[in-house]
Amino acid sequence: MTRKLGLLQIDSVNVLVRAHYLPVFSRSGAYDRTLLDGEAEARPKRFFEYWGHEASLLPIDLQPLLRWRMARAREGKGVWRPLEAFAHDRRGEAEALLALIEKEGALAASDLGGPRASQGMWRWSAGKHALEWLFWAGLVSATHRRPSFERVYDIPERVLPRAILETPTPSPLDAQRELLARSAAALGVATAQDLRDYYRIPAAHAQVPIDQLVEEGTLVPVRVGGWRQTAYLHMDARAGRKLEGAALLSPFDPLIWHRPRTERLFGFRYRLEIYTPAHKREHGYYVLPFLMDGALVARVDLKADRKENALVVLRAHLEEGAPAETGERLMAELRLMADWLGLATLTIAPAAAIEGR
Repeated sequence: MTRKLGLLQIDSVNVLVRAHYLPVFSRSGAYDRTLLDGEAEARPKRFFEYWGHEASLLPIDLQPLLRWRMARAREGKGVWRPLEAFAHDRRGEAEALLALIEKEGALAASDLGGPRASQGMWRWSAGKHALEWLFWAGLVSATHRRPSFERVYDIPERVLPRAILETPTPSPLDAQRELLARSAAALGVATAQDLRDYYRIPAAHAQVPIDQLVEEGTLVPVRVGGWRQTAYLHMDARAGRKLEGAALLSPFDPLIWHRPRTERLFGFRYRLEIYTPAHKREHGYYVLPFLMDGALVARVDLKADRKENALVVLRAHLEEGAPAETGERLMAELRLMADWLGLATLTIAPAAAIEGR
């Protein structure tokens, strides 16, 4: 499934469950999460961690296709602004840290010690910044994550399979064309913006490889009712199927992570409100849309209360026109999720009375 999707986005928020576990649950139902952990930690590696959409778990054969991004990072391009200096005037610090890893072995940012400049998610120590630039530049790779979810780094030669290390590096154009083809295969039908968003291909780099994919027949330009932009249909996509079934979707699910496409496909406006002040949130902190028979018909704000061993529904909202059976089927999916997470009870908070029509 991860190969079909092309990646699983990783996110640090754990109010419900780590984000990369959810897309598989949405598509396959309850599964043993240790199976995914085992795949992620297997040797030789079958998956690797890098910047795909955002921080992502990716099939190992994509590593050569992302070396153009690593090369740009080594020039200080395409990285977070605080990291740019390590490609230039602070490069010596990063190289000294790389030499330490080569000599002493894998380490995490917390192993470096030293005072933190300030606290907060995006305000790291200098050592963490240097490590992140080395990671972005492909000079170190992630070996695994600790139980605290902290990433551990080592040199690529001790992390990646030899066959991958020895794979020739494709040109940026060839790599981006293949990434766009994989995006199209995962999405089925998509605009150029949708396609390039999947693996964060820069806009200036996307149209030529898309045109090449059209010329070779991998993509077919089409018009989609209600869409202003030209869309592209992947040659293996099947249209006209009746979609049946129900699923709760992570905010970071590939089906909905590009919000403009979500609105075009489903008429469903969705925003992640984690960083919105509580009193300004419209639907809640960690809201999962509910997909039922091909339509997004509800959304629920969920929390795994591990102390009380309960899956808590903080708020619920039905979309306009939601079928009469939506509530019943949503409850069934919530019970399935609670069982999957090993939570003994499903608790509906007093404030979670279903809103909407």
